[in-house]
Amino acid sequence: QVQVAESGGGSVQPGGSLRLSCAASGLTLNSYCMGWFRQVPGKEREGVAAIDNNGKTDIGDSVKGRFTISKDNAKTTLYLQMNSLKPEDTAVYYCAAESPVGSGGYCPAESAADFAYRGQGTQVTVSS
Repeated sequence: QVQVAESGGGSVQPGGSLRLSCAASGLTLNSYCMGWFRQVPGKEREGVAAIDNNGKTDIGDSVKGRFTISKDNAKTTLYLQMNSLKPEDTAVYYCAAESPVGSGGYCPAESAADFAYRGQGTQVTVSS
């Protein structure tokens, strides 16, 4: 059974940094597409970043140059490093996973919002 669980959210001032972690089980990171998406109440989910089974990454335009996605296959853990945070980055952030069959090996950032497996989310608040 595939499960993912996020941690590392919190409150930070504009310009600050946070690193989110996602512990995955029931899968191997070197075969699944993994990603992060975020959601603000009343708005659509937004794919933020994704990484494919080979480690190729894709970052959404709204966070490009500020956010980095990475993974540790041995620890089955996914990370999202968020730098230069802005108030508009405030959202609930979700870790997500998609099987090789579901993704076809194609993992664009915007697709993370539709991955089959997702966690409960972690709140990130950027405010002065």
